[in-house]
Amino acid sequence: MKTMFILLLSIACEAILFTSTFAADIPQYPLTEDSLVHDNVPHGKLEGPFEFHSKIIAGTVRRYWIYVPAQYSVKTVASLLIFQDGQRATNPEGALRIPTVLDNLIAKKEIPVTIGVFITPGNLSAHYPDNLGMGNPDHRAEEYDALNDRYARFLIDELLPEISSKYHLTNDPEQRVIGGTSSGAICAFTVAWHRPDVFRKVISMIGSFTSIGYQPAHAGKPMTPGGDLYPGLIRKTPIKPLKIFLQDGANDLNNEHGNWFLANQQMLSALEWANANADEKKVLGPRYVVNHVWGEGDHSDQHGGSLLPDILRWIFK
Repeated sequence: MKTMFILLLSIACEAILFTSTFAADIPQYPLTEDSLVHDNVPHGKLEGPFEFHSKIIAGTVRRYWIYVPAQYSVKTVASLLIFQDGQRATNPEGALRIPTVLDNLIAKKEIPVTIGVFITPGNLSAHYPDNLGMGNPDHRAEEYDALNDRYARFLIDELLPEISSKYHLTNDPEQRVIGGTSSGAICAFTVAWHRPDVFRKVISMIGSFTSIGYQPAHAGKPMTPGGDLYPGLIRKTPIKPLKIFLQDGANDLNNEHGNWFLANQQMLSALEWANANADEKKVLGPRYVVNHVWGEGDHSDQHGGSLLPDILRWIFK
């Protein structure tokens, strides 16, 4: 019995050591100076949160914030950055800190004067819950992981007109960026995929190009596809005029929905193949403009947050 106890204790200790070693192997990605507050930089205003009830995504309520740069005036035609999971994108202690990054890059004239709009997913309630904090509302997967155009219609036909009534936003799709992390990233890609006439630039961090949205055929309803369908769609659809940045890490999720790192590599491969195929066949028209950074990170905003200033420089270039 004593021998068995020692054996079990040894196994447990090895398991703890392995877990600790594995966790230690995941590198840390610190924020750069462009993500930190500087007293000598003009600071924009973060307005909100505002509550919004959608008719297109019926029964949902969400919050959104508007970042207005110090350099904006009524005579300014501002570029636009939309980012999903707005509660985390605007968190001053989080990994993204997008308003601070915009302050710094706009002040250095490395990106244009840009208004930021940060939107939470919807929640099925009369009012947005006050106790969610950085957590996810209950309608996130239904909105973000769907491949249909419903979220794009909500954003373009409902929310943006409300914001445009207050601020002078550019109508140039080349100056409109949409982004997100995880399911927020695939949501951003889906908006641009359906409406490249409105958004042509996509930021995807740890994108969930996996089968979260998949639903099998049931009770006469057809199968609902998941995001793992996108690489095939990209290969079989005429090229859209999109500029896309992909970020992911080798220690991202691997579960019943898919392998995130492999899924993002499949996205890159499909986009690059579509360009090469069009070049080989001398197809006229646009090509995907693609950039990517792979790392060793897990399913967190940390690596993407450290890269964000450079991502924004590239996406607006």
